[in-house]
Amino acid sequence: MQVVGHFINGEMVADTQRVQDVYNPATGEVVRQVALASKTTVEEAISAAQAAFPGWRNTPPQKRARVMFRFKQLLEENSDKICAALTNEHGKVLDDAAGELIRGIEVVEYACGAPTLLKGEHSKNVGPAIDSWSEFQPLGVVAGITPFNFPAMVPMWMFPMAIACGNTFILKPSERDPSAPLLIGQLLKEAGLPDGVFNIVNGDKLAVDTILEDSRVQAVSFVGSTPIAEYIYATGTANGKRVQALGGAKNHAIIMPDADMDNAVNALMGAAYGSCGERCMAISVAVCVGDAAADELVAKLKPQVEALKVGNGTDISNEMGPLITAAAQERVRSLVAQGVEQGAELVVDGSALVVDGHENGFFVGGCLFDKVTKDMVVYQEEIFGPVLCVVRVDTMQEAMQLIDDHEFGNGTCIFTRDGEAARYFSDNIKVGMVGINVPLPVPVAYHSFGGWKRSLFGDLGAHGPDAIRFYTRRKTVTQRWPSSGVRDGKQFAFPS
Repeated sequence: MQVVGHFINGEMVADTQRVQDVYNPATGEVVRQVALASKTTVEEAISAAQAAFPGWRNTPPQKRARVMFRFKQLLEENSDKICAALTNEHGKVLDDAAGELIRGIEVVEYACGAPTLLKGEHSKNVGPAIDSWSEFQPLGVVAGITPFNFPAMVPMWMFPMAIACGNTFILKPSERDPSAPLLIGQLLKEAGLPDGVFNIVNGDKLAVDTILEDSRVQAVSFVGSTPIAEYIYATGTANGKRVQALGGAKNHAIIMPDADMDNAVNALMGAAYGSCGERCMAISVAVCVGDAAADELVAKLKPQVEALKVGNGTDISNEMGPLITAAAQERVRSLVAQGVEQGAELVVDGSALVVDGHENGFFVGGCLFDKVTKDMVVYQEEIFGPVLCVVRVDTMQEAMQLIDDHEFGNGTCIFTRDGEAARYFSDNIKVGMVGINVPLPVPVAYHSFGGWKRSLFGDLGAHGPDAIRFYTRRKTVTQRWPSSGVRDGKQFAFPS
């Protein structure tokens, strides 16, 4: 059986002493295995990145940008191959895989502008014959630890900007779907990136802890669950690293009485059930203001959820694929059962779905709950599955309080025709990313992605302007060249 290894210093490295099965979620079959890196292998990757840093740091930003331009072209030329790998190991439908890749390519496009983005500030004659300027210098070796749900996009939230800024990079992708990142690494090499600038180590907690504890790694980016994000942040910062750790979410959509209900329903179908709900920006709670709005929303959602076409992601007619693992499937089924036990009304139950011809696949059909309350487990936890919960409230203020009280503050949205209500909502809600009649308010590449509260640990979000700040240090230089023969007398007062 094929064993997926590591990509270090421009070469594939085996290190197959420990391996883990990689499944096709649609069939439940083991399709390959992935090597889990030893501490030594991770340290080899860090050494390769450290050795490559001086040369890459001193490569002109324009030349670094040209590598990104070629990389973008290669990604587009190989998109079918990358999307097939995503669907084979993650399970998402091919259209969704293509959308993921496009959003990743957008960050590569942004990284192509690094020469402009890295320009500092200059002031002439801040004092007699004294000039002062600031510049952005790379950190050194940096690392990214990324989740299973976006094996291509989330790594590309990180390494294109890090590399364009002059850093070298270690990627530790999810061991559940490792093939797409390795394809991307090989395309970077083909684009002309020097060996050692980008490295991939597949692994588990051992690899993560090695990265967090190695003093040569200057910064760590992470996307995943909140408990792990908190661990990454605490451990990384305790070891003197700069850390951005993006955690979990429980994203609410407020449905106002004046909302265009058909538009809201169509938006919620994609936002709640797209990618089988395995998105940190998925809408998993619809908060309806008034029973009339709730009744209409549920009535319109019910037939559409029941009609969801679920199956193998390689069939382009399917709207939803499987969950990533059997454990994820069992967890979602368990949470649905708990919702029923705690009194929520299960309007549509797809938890026991079996797909013909794929009886061993990790499928769960669309589930729709009504009359969910904030004390229920299905409301409190991030389900990460195709489950939408409808909560009923009397006022917009009550809806906003519900959102503000939740521990997560990643994304939210409101459906309304009232501009005043929308403006008040966006100004005052305690959430990092807000949509107005937009269900998945994921910022474009030249804006930054990041939530509030326990959805983000650290001060800076992903991509956009925050990426320049995260992957560089500002240095300010004050310079004077005195005229020949002119010498200053001693000065003991603070210079002014």
